[in-house]
Amino acid sequence: MKRITVPIGIVQLRRAIPCWLEDAENGLSESFRCQLAELREDLQRLDERVGEQDERIARQAKEDPVAQRLLTLRGVGPLTATALAGALGDGRAFGKGRDFAASLGLTPRQHSTGGKERLLGISKRGDPYLRKLLVHGARAVIRHAAHRDDGLSRWVNGLVARKHVNVATVALANKTARMAWAITHGNVDYDPTLAAAAAAPAA
Repeated sequence: MKRITVPIGIVQLRRAIPCWLEDAENGLSESFRCQLAELREDLQRLDERVGEQDERIARQAKEDPVAQRLLTLRGVGPLTATALAGALGDGRAFGKGRDFAASLGLTPRQHSTGGKERLLGISKRGDPYLRKLLVHGARAVIRHAAHRDDGLSRWVNGLVARKHVNVATVALANKTARMAWAITHGNVDYDPTLAAAAAAPAA
């Protein structure tokens, strides 16, 4: 019997299962082959369902004028745009962008001692799903910022040069949340020339 190594990650597993099923000499029992075939079918059905949901969300974003404006933000795709639109409404529930960012747990916690204030990690309050979407989007923006020379990219690159990349990621997610509030509350389009004007606080 051949030794079979199970790869790490669902993508690698999807690729490996057909190879295992086609290899008649790997020593797998017929019962286990049936289970693998069923697992492969389950993954295929799951992929189809995910694809259907992606299409539904894309249609929803296309039909929602607020989501359409939010899509112009860097690091914001249909999933994040529709989630932001749902969380913000008309934006009037929050007095300012910082309040919205704070509601997502994207602002630093403060600790005072001996008359001095220290910034700690982010509070992680609020909606963890939307916070995660914004953080993932910020990571994508940071990966591409090194090859760009617009105002936001220069701000990002300067922050990465001074701070740990995780700190820069949260700061950018914070800024994106604030800009999303400004777009929604003011019913205005995204202005890239102003994107780097007001730096979000480093967490």
